[in-house]
Amino acid sequence: MKLLRYGPPGQEKPGLLDAAGTIRDLSGVIPDLAGDALSPAGLAKLAALDAAALPAVPGSPRIGPPVTGMKNLVCIGLNYADHAAETGAPVPKEPIVFLKSLGALQGPNDDVVIPRDSRKTDWECELAIIIGTRAKYVTEDKALDHVAGYAVGNDVSEREWQSERGMTWDKGKGFDTFGPLGPWLVTRDEVPDPQNLAMFTDVDGVRQQDGNTRTMIFGVKTLIAYVSQCITLHPGDVIFTGTPPGVGLGKKPVPVFLKAGQTMRLGIAGLGEQVQRTVAYGG
Repeated sequence: MKLLRYGPPGQEKPGLLDAAGTIRDLSGVIPDLAGDALSPAGLAKLAALDAAALPAVPGSPRIGPPVTGMKNLVCIGLNYADHAAETGAPVPKEPIVFLKSLGALQGPNDDVVIPRDSRKTDWECELAIIIGTRAKYVTEDKALDHVAGYAVGNDVSEREWQSERGMTWDKGKGFDTFGPLGPWLVTRDEVPDPQNLAMFTDVDGVRQQDGNTRTMIFGVKTLIAYVSQCITLHPGDVIFTGTPPGVGLGKKPVPVFLKAGQTMRLGIAGLGEQVQRTVAYGG
């Protein structure tokens, strides 16, 4: 299934994308895509529905983040061998874990705001894991049992704040709008091998990232098990799993960064695409 949330920010309703690409309203079935709705039983209930009998959503509504009610937006740094190489960083011996502000979360096609005086805002297409059931001290062989599904994420990053102002990654990763997620949650049964998914990022129509999740250093099972040792994962929590090569920071001979008025398009095979416009901070 492809599950989503649509409507104005803060007023999203749950929906389902049917086989014809029509959004079907789920608000008469579940309150939202959160909590028990993401559990195996909750997802089985939705899968058993006759999509054609659900109300069709007219027009082209805004698409919001595909889940709500999360407690943790966890990110993994330098998790692709080829990305580590382009940045000149050593391959990590353990996953590099940091948290992204929940205030960064937004819909997949919402504008990305370039922070005031930013000179080094960057793109990062990432596979996002969406947790369906509570995970604490789980083993790798049981890790996927806790996954509701997967989505496309853009771990937008301000590199100066990330690496040059105290070496606290959370700062450069947590600006408002720096966490586009979606367009939908694709349930785990439709992604038999999360370690073989092609992914890309275009900026103004030019291909910048062209990678595959098979070059991850730590795979999905390992990441869930590892993170659950220190952070209890709850239904709706999201793990951004790292980015392949091709980020602006790694461009040679001179890094390339985003400015207002540009367009990012990024996607992962089977999980859909996002399109964001960059705008200047106006507050």
